[in-house]
Amino acid sequence: MPLLEPPEKVSDSALLQRMGSRGQFNLLRWFSAGSFLIIAAVAFGLGYISTRFVVKESIERDSILTAQFIQAIGAAEIRHASITPNHTMGEMLDPRMDNAYPDVPPATRAAARIEFLDHVEHLPDLLLATVYALDRTVVWSTNPELIGVRIENDDELDQSFEMKEAVSTSYHEIDDERPEQRLLREPLYLFVENYIPMFNADKSHVIAMVEIYKEPADLVARIQRGFKSIWLATLMGGLMIYLALFWIVRRAARLLESQQKQLIANETFVALGEMSSAIAHSLRNPLATIRSSAELALDIASQSAQKNIGDIISQVDRMSRWVRELLVSLRPANDESEAVDLVLALEDTLSAFEAQIQRSNVEVHFSAPAVESVVSQQVLLTQILNSLFANALEAMPKGGVLTIEIESPQRGQLSMTLSDTGKGMSPQQQQMVFKPFFTTKQGGLGVGLALVKRIMERFEGSVELTSREQEGTRVRLTFKVATGEEYGAQHTASRG
Repeated sequence: MPLLEPPEKVSDSALLQRMGSRGQFNLLRWFSAGSFLIIAAVAFGLGYISTRFVVKESIERDSILTAQFIQAIGAAEIRHASITPNHTMGEMLDPRMDNAYPDVPPATRAAARIEFLDHVEHLPDLLLATVYALDRTVVWSTNPELIGVRIENDDELDQSFEMKEAVSTSYHEIDDERPEQRLLREPLYLFVENYIPMFNADKSHVIAMVEIYKEPADLVARIQRGFKSIWLATLMGGLMIYLALFWIVRRAARLLESQQKQLIANETFVALGEMSSAIAHSLRNPLATIRSSAELALDIASQSAQKNIGDIISQVDRMSRWVRELLVSLRPANDESEAVDLVLALEDTLSAFEAQIQRSNVEVHFSAPAVESVVSQQVLLTQILNSLFANALEAMPKGGVLTIEIESPQRGQLSMTLSDTGKGMSPQQQQMVFKPFFTTKQGGLGVGLALVKRIMERFEGSVELTSREQEGTRVRLTFKVATGEEYGAQHTASRG
């Protein structure tokens, strides 16, 4: 039974799933639903308000122009008939009042009225034109059936006589209960109803009312195009806002998930920190004593016992390396970086493992190129290389080839690839290989590659591992190249 029993192997994703099963708040899901509903409601409201505004403004503008046109025609016909300026066309519209103005001959009055009504009858887009006298009697209409009819209880007509405004406008569909809406033809979409007041000479009283029903086809077409433009712009604007916010929140959710995974990993180390540190420190002295005793025994032992004593020393060295890895993995993070000569560190590591390389009958392929220094720490980089070399040599107990390559994949980066021809790993093992305390070796601690990943990421680097069973494993470390005066000074000092 190993001295240090690894804890139960639970992946970060499994822990996250357990936390999620306890009702964890899903930021992305709630934002997607909530923001969609809010943005859709706001966009719909803005689109509706905008379209209503366009319709109202467009129709009111058309009605004002119609009213100005009719009133201008009336004034022009009064001048054309040589009627004195103290009379208006409104006074001429009721045939029953032809004798009410002695200074205006009835024939002149009738001629002016006929000319005016002829212009009204030929207005473009006209559905129905009606003239009301002061007592709400229809004195003229493009629909002869309405002439002589007295309209009662028509609130809109009564309000128009009382408002004394230039025009009163509304747009709607046909109301069968209103007798005056006997249009000459059925409108295709909607029609506009205009009440145009005709004033007396001093404009103090409305003495007649011209009602115009018209279907402005061109205006309706323009309004429909405006509708499409407004709704399309509203839809695109709302969609762009939603996608932009979704992208931001999605990045935030991923960042939170990454931080949560990091927190879980840190909590794992913290939870085991005191126990592992105490056990590791307690093992160091007994291991040193065992090794010293074994070395003394090796000098006086028989040849048959020397092999067993050598195995004892080898296993003690192996356990000592585990203890060192465990202590380094539990050490507080230090982000102070320095320029480190990668080639020099590789050469030192190869020298330290030279005896083990020879015993394992491993052939090393490495040529030292001239490259720039990388951002790391000398002690931590040595720990990384020791862990990778130890794993590679243990994967080739019967010999093999260890290949080391250094290249620059892009400006500002330097990569080192360590390849062995060992037993390799399965796809499932590759997915778990960087998890803390996961190991494929009998009695291993599983902190080596997890420590490699933590150190590389601490200094803005990365590590990638690819492996195939019975073919070998390839580990690629990508470093950030050391630049700047500070790193340059450190590099010079190290070379000196």
